[in-house]
Amino acid sequence: MGRLIARVAVGLLFAGHGVQKVFGWFGGPGPEGAGQMMDSIGLRPGRRNAMLSGAVETAGGAMLAAGFLTPVAGAALTGNMVTAIETVHRSSGFWNQNGGYEFPLTLIAAVAAIVDGGPGPLSLDEALGIDASGSTWALLSLATGVAGSALVIEAGKRTAGAQQTSPGAAPEPAADVPAAAHA
Repeated sequence: MGRLIARVAVGLLFAGHGVQKVFGWFGGPGPEGAGQMMDSIGLRPGRRNAMLSGAVETAGGAMLAAGFLTPVAGAALTGNMVTAIETVHRSSGFWNQNGGYEFPLTLIAAVAAIVDGGPGPLSLDEALGIDASGSTWALLSLATGVAGSALVIEAGKRTAGAQQTSPGAAPEPAADVPAAAHA
């Protein structure tokens, strides 16, 4: 029962955070605010990256909550959190009270534990006969998430560099983007 509760709670929290970006629900910034934040941290174009991040959180969170392709959901969500740590939280230190990476790291650990332990008997993976749990799957999910994050960050930097060197490039975004729009 504990696996079910953890899987559903963590999955729904991710999905809720995703719809904040994609639709502006639950007091979220929506595509425009999240896009401005993404631009400000160098993930350009911001709106596209915000929509992709929100879609990953929404779909990955729903998949995790349902226990469907759990390692895939874990990799996607881990990648999003590693990107948040690298682009937003790392410079603020460890503790969340200072804007640090404590909370995203905790979410990564929770997702890895869910992948390791498996989604449990009340899951789509179980119903479909998918047995993809254990330490190997958890490590593969973590590694895939980290690699995906590195690709996203590099692509954002390359796009940002191209925008800065091309004529008529968009101006830098305002520095006062709401903190609620964080990756």
